Amino acid sequence: MSGTRVAAAIVMLALVASMAGCCGGSKTVEPTPVNVQTQTTGDQLIDLQKAYQSGAIDEKQYNKMKQDIIDKSGGK
Repeated sequence: MSGTRVAAAIVMLALVASMAGCCGGSKTVEPTPVNVQTQTTGDQLIDLQKAYQSGAIDEKQYNKMKQDIIDKSGGK
């Protein structure tokens, strides 16, 4: 019986050893590039104006967002 246990232990060790390489622990995964398109201040203001004119935002939201865009651009 102990011979069976030894054989089972050897088989288990062989399985564990063969599976150790499956996980890819040291494999390097390249990040997916993300294209970030930046808009000019003018483009942002035009888009904001379109949103306001279409009714997507109200006047209060428009004025606040417009001021935020201007403040971020360094304008007064």
